Amino acid sequence: MTDAKTNYGELDPLFHPAAHYASPDKVLNDEDLSMPEKRVILSSWASDMFAVESCPSLREIPGIGHAIRLADILAALRKLDGEDDDPPRPGGVPMRLRRPWAAALRRYP
Repeated sequence: MTDAKTNYGELDPLFHPAAHYASPDKVLNDEDLSMPEKRVILSSWASDMFAVESCPSLREIPGIGHAIRLADILAALRKLDGEDDDPPRPGGVPMRLRRPWAAALRRYP
């Protein structure tokens, strides 16, 4: 088994991007990376593979000395897609409180 927090200094930045970028904003602002390369890095960071077991909204990425919020990674991915808006707020009417019988009434006038 290998140690995930190894020194990656001599490796290609795309092979171990965490060793070269400390935050999602650093990835977004790197002019040497193409949009697909940025997406690969950010998507890999968002992966459940890096989720903190006791706090799944955080990601512990090898080579970075601090946890990164999943919300920040997803916001960076949205910026790549040209979507600067915040994600929709959770909520709405739960399914159990909706009127399933209303659709049935519409079918049978």
